[in-house]
Amino acid sequence: MSITETTYYHSPVGILKISGTELFISEVSFHDTSQKAEGNKKHISQMLINCIEQLIQYFNGELRQFDLPLNQPGTPYQQDVWNLLLTIPFGKQISYLDLAKKTGDAKATRAVANANGKNNIAIIVPCHRVIGSNKELTGYAGGLWRKKWLLEHEAKIAHGVQTLF
Repeated sequence: MSITETTYYHSPVGILKISGTELFISEVSFHDTSQKAEGNKKHISQMLINCIEQLIQYFNGELRQFDLPLNQPGTPYQQDVWNLLLTIPFGKQISYLDLAKKTGDAKATRAVANANGKNNIAIIVPCHRVIGSNKELTGYAGGLWRKKWLLEHEAKIAHGVQTLF
């Protein structure tokens, strides 16, 4: 039986709590930065190390798609929505309506929004790429400023940054 471990990573969008076993990642969540994050254990599984390394590459603009085994508990519907989130290309956004249509029920915008909000593997399962039909940023467990930061980060990497010199 695999033991779940937890570590913390100080990212550009705050402290990320990362949990998993040597077999999979089960959580990447935003840790309240007003609290002191617990120090990393002296020894953590290779899976958590791989996750941190891929997050560093993502934040450095060197990684567009994560390659980690994931496992988070949820209903079959939530699992379907989370799997659809994984198909949203880096640097792109879709609306909750578009996501609902992908589930086969255009009237299920509230249901997909609810499933989206229950995602416990932030950034890697890119729930931040889902926006309102009016192109407005709506709801994000990590706060709208983080959602905006992540979307702008991805847009810069995907579409290039022009500099004057």
